[in-house]
Amino acid sequence: MGRASPFTVWIGLLIGLIALPGCLGYRFGAETLYRNDIRTIHVPVVRSDSFRPELGVLLTEALQKEIEKRTPYKLSQSATSDSVLNVRLTSDSKRVKSETITDEPRILETVMTVELSWTDRRGMSLIQTRFLPPGEISHYFAERTDFVPEAGQSITTSFQRAAERLAKHIVDQMEARW
Repeated sequence: MGRASPFTVWIGLLIGLIALPGCLGYRFGAETLYRNDIRTIHVPVVRSDSFRPELGVLLTEALQKEIEKRTPYKLSQSATSDSVLNVRLTSDSKRVKSETITDEPRILETVMTVELSWTDRRGMSLIQTRFLPPGEISHYFAERTDFVPEAGQSITTSFQRAAERLAKHIVDQMEARW
């Protein structure tokens, strides 16, 4: 192979210098998925309308872990945060999906439903969706999980899985839209 002529090298260098300012605004990595105007987030304990008060704490812990693991946001106190993620557990239920011939439950299902709003300091919604009516800032999510008591699974592990899945869905909604 032959060497490139000095003229070709200079032309390539000139094109590179002209294109460089156009690429300065690009961001790379996982941080490109999230809003760059938000740095901190406050996640208060999830309010629960349930008769199982531990579910609010369970979901709060799952949300905080998921936010720390997947987003560039830092958890902070409400007075100093850029945004607040308010979540309310609106309902939880357990029902039998399958039973034995002797009417013993074999497969059960748990359902957790939450209402959430993620707002900035001015009260503006930060979750961008085209399905939300104008002026509305609450979003609703539900998660179903099955468990089999005969296999050693319990309602506690089922609600733990549901809380982890809900946390993943909620953090998915924090991603910036294209």
